[in-house]
This record gives sequence, structure tokens and C-alpha cells, in this order.
Amino acid sequence: MKKVTLIITILLFNYTFTAAQKSLLQSGPMVGYAEKQEVLLWVQTTKPATVKFKYWPLSNPKDLKWTSAIKTSKKTYFTAKLIADNVTESTTYSYELYINNKKVSFNYKLKFKTQEVWRWRKDPPTFKFAFGSCAYINDSKFDRPGKPYGSNYEIFESIRKKQPDFMLWGGDNLYLRQDEWNTKSGFSHRYTHDRSLPELQPLLASTSNYAILDDHDFGANDSDGSFWNKNMALEFFENFWGNPSYGIGDIKGAITFFSWNDADFFLLDNRYHRDSDRIKTTNKTILGKKQLNWLKNALASSNANFKFVVIGGQVLNTSKTHENYTNNNFNIERLEILNFIQNQKVKGVVFLTGDRHHTEMSLLKDHNKVAIYDLTVSPFTSGVGNKDRKEKNRLRVKNTMVTEHNFSTIELSGDWKNRKATITIFNVNGEEIWVKEIKKSDF
Repeated sequence: MKKVTLIITILLFNYTFTAAQKSLLQSGPMVGYAEKQEVLLWVQTTKPATVKFKYWPLSNPKDLKWTSAIKTSKKTYFTAKLIADNVTESTTYSYELYINNKKVSFNYKLKFKTQEVWRWRKDPPTFKFAFGSCAYINDSKFDRPGKPYGSNYEIFESIRKKQPDFMLWGGDNLYLRQDEWNTKSGFSHRYTHDRSLPELQPLLASTSNYAILDDHDFGANDSDGSFWNKNMALEFFENFWGNPSYGIGDIKGAITFFSWNDADFFLLDNRYHRDSDRIKTTNKTILGKKQLNWLKNALASSNANFKFVVIGGQVLNTSKTHENYTNNNFNIERLEILNFIQNQKVKGVVFLTGDRHHTEMSLLKDHNKVAIYDLTVSPFTSGVGNKDRKEKNRLRVKNTMVTEHNFSTIELSGDWKNRKATITIFNVNGEEIWVKEIKKSDF
């Protein structure tokens, strides 16, 4: 009897201890950027705690490595970024989270993958990434009365099951509620609440995540560079995402760059430097002079087969509505970008855009000029723009309009000369809606 009692006591202790450790975890872990020699890992705790990660190659579980340990604090909203820098290229790793030196258990796999060394050795490897925008997570305490605006959170599990090499979040990754953008408490609540969504955790933990922001994770609806609290918006974006940088050189904003095999990714900030939509003047800017000049030079310098320019609003859509680049006197800057790409013969440019609560592909292809694509993917979970079906976009590719919750995967495959991007749009259950190919030769 004493032996049984002892066993029960031990089991109860272990259960209580495990529950206590789990209670210290607020959200995550999340995999951030991944390179050949290091990978960023992110986590958020409920209160001050010491966090670290153990990781090992799937092919050699005995080769155990550790990140350094960091104590979370209220100053950074109990978030921590740790670097796994004892890694080998082209390798998949499993990892574990430790809080206060005790392992936290999960019922899903925690893994990350380093990039491959291929240049000058072989053709670029095949890879696949997921992309989309507009994720509204209901919060009854602060939402408007009536029918909830967010739904179908199972879409995040559908994305995970596609096993992308990384996830690219296209803005409006959360929706700040009224006046939350005025205080750190408001920002902190929204980021913490939405990042803690249970359906989101397995996706964050199993693939690299990169992000831009748009108006709803920057400030008020249609917010611009006049927003008085924009530096706080950037502070929270930096604390809760794992991008390679937050700004480039002396250019402020949620702007960064990364490469994955033979593709370059230019992540732009269409809010921090933006002129007001309502101001009546010409030569208005969305990007600001410095960011625009950087983009031009970076595109011209790129040798990548595909150049994905990620920005919150639609670039090619010809309809002067909402916050399309053609609207509100921003078209001069839009044409400056498009003319630059075509006059400089910068091939392989695909704009990845969101914001609009519908999905469509647009194509600009003038005679004897390079082609430019714009893939809009939206929304993940927020309200759907059913009325957008009637929108007159002269550059829309036929049969690509989607007005339901959806996401995309983009897979790059083929040898260097015959490289192609296969774009697939899926519904919330991961069922195929449409597929399009963009070949290197199409540009």
C-alpha cells in the first residue's frame, strides 16, 4: 500500500510540476529567420522566467546543442529571442523549450531547418513557402457587438500540413481594436492575445516565419506616417516577430530582406513613411524617398531568378478603390516603380500583396517589356470582401478571384534555366482552389 501511495504521489507531483511549467508559457515557441549558420527561436512567458532551447539534428539525436539562456522581463513583454548558432547547413533539427531549466512538453513537433549550400555546386533546390494576410482573432471583451468578424482558425493547421519551408505573413497579421494603438498596454494585450491562439501554435513552432505589417498591426485603419505612436508600433512588431532586421541602414520601418535559394525577398513598410490618403497633393509617397531608392537599387542588384516584393497593398490592381496603389494620388510613385522595373529590364519581379480581403493575380505585360506579376492573397480569418468580385481590375488574370478564407503556397522548382514558381490557392481546409505557373521564361 505504501508503494502504491508513493507512486501516486510521484505521479501527482510530476503532473503538478509539468502544469506549473506550462503555465509559465504564454505563446510560442516560434521559429524566426533561418540561415545556413543560425536560426532564430522566439518565445513569450507569462511572467519573468529564464528560457533556453535544446536542439539536435534529426539524423543524429545524440548531437545535442543549447542556445544561451535569457530571462524574460516586462520591458520586452516577456518575449525572448534566442539564436541557435551551432548548426549545419541543409539540416532539419528538432528542439525543446526549457523554462527555468525544466522542459516544456508539447503534443506537436518542434522543428526548424537551415538553408542549403548549393550555389556553384548544383541547381537551386526545390522549396515551398506559404503566404497570406489578414488574420482577425476574436476577442469578445473588445470586439464590436454582433456577429464575430473572425472565424475558421483551423486554416493555420491546414497551412502547417502543407509543410512549407517558411511562412510569409503579408500584413494585418492582427487587428488592433479602437484606441489600443495609443498605449503600450493596448499593444501588449492585442499582440499577446492574438499570438496565444491555440490553433496557431503548431505552425509557428514548425517552420520559419517572416512578416511585414499593414495598417491594422500599425495603428488605426488606413493609418499613415503621421501616426503619432508609430515608433511604438515598430517596437512591438520587433518584439513579436523574428525577421532578420527592422530597418535597413538609416531607413526606419518594418523593412528587411532575405534570400532563400534562388529567390530574393524584399519586405517593405507601406505605413511608416506613407503620406495621408486624404491629403490633396501630387507626388505622394507610400514608401518614402529612402525606402524607394533602396528598393530600386536592391532590385537592380539582385541576381535571383525570382524577386518577391512583399507589401501590404495591391500594386498592379487598376481599380482606384480602397488603398490600392492606383488610388489617392499615389499612382505617380506606382508608375515610377513599374517603369523602373521595365526600363531597367529587372526580370522575375512578383509583388506579394494582401489587405483586400480577397485573392487574385494581376499581370502587367507590355509588348517587348518585362512582365510584372502581383499575387494578392487574403484573408486568413477576417471578413471576406464579397463585393470585390465586381471590381474592375483590367490586369486581373482570368479565374483567379477568390472571395473566401484562403491561403497560398508558392513552390520554386526546376533547374536554373527552367526555373518556375507554382502558385496554389487553398481554401480553409487545405483543398485546392486554383493553380498557376510562372516560368522564368515568362518574364
